[in-house]
Parts: sequence; structure tokens; C-alpha cells
Amino acid sequence: MTKEKHLADKHGKNVILDPILAESIKKRAIEGRLPCAVAFKIAEELKIKPANVGVALDLLEIKISKCQIGIFGYDKGSKTANSIDNVPDFLERAVRENLAMEKLPCRSAWQIAENLGIGKMDVTAACDALGIKVSPCQLGAF
Repeated sequence: MTKEKHLADKHGKNVILDPILAESIKKRAIEGRLPCAVAFKIAEELKIKPANVGVALDLLEIKISKCQIGIFGYDKGSKTANSIDNVPDFLERAVRENLAMEKLPCRSAWQIAENLGIGKMDVTAACDALGIKVSPCQLGAF
């Protein structure tokens, strides 16, 4: 017999769930899921770090959907960012300059997209083409 894994298990038993944060999440979650963009909106409204929203989501056993960089949480599969055949030099350089332990942090992917005036999923597509993983997630999902 195997023990069922829960999202909350990764945080230990001493983590306290803020009731205001919990209520904000519960109001917006649909069928046990909360879109990434909504999680960031909650963080902004409550003036907290996105990672704190991610922990609360785990404690509430609510999954993140519709990742803003296209990695997971879409109906047709786990990933929605398209791959590209040729990564422009300027984009490859930006990605490689921001690697941490051979991965591109999600926060850096967002910053690259903003700095270059391109979509976040375009950065993910470039990473995919270059064989680079995006991690860690700002919400703690990956």
C-alpha cells in the first residue's frame, strides 16, 4: 500500500496558513485550480511574495494552472509554449547570461521577456530549443 502524496507535504507540519490569503485563493479557485496570473494578482493585492501564495496553494491542495511561461497547466497537455527552430543570437545570449546552475529561473525568463519586448512564452520556447530547463518557479510549482 502506498501513501498518497499531498502538495502540502513538501512544507512540513509547522507552516501556518494565513486566513486572509486562504480566503482570497478559495474565492478565485475553480475546481481545485488557480491560474498562475491570478496567483500573482493575489500576491500583488496582499503585498506578499508570489512564493507565499504558492505555499498557500499547496497547503490548500489547489493546483496552479495556465503557467504564464507555458510550462504546465493547460487542457491539451502539460505544456503550451511552442518550440522554435532557430533562436536569435540576442535571445540566446540573454538566456545564457541569466542561467543559475544551468537552468533559467522563471523570474529571469519574465525579465528577459520584458527587457526584449517579447512574450514570456517566447523565452520558454527559446529555452526548449536550447535544451535549457526553466526552474525554479516563482510560485514553487517546479
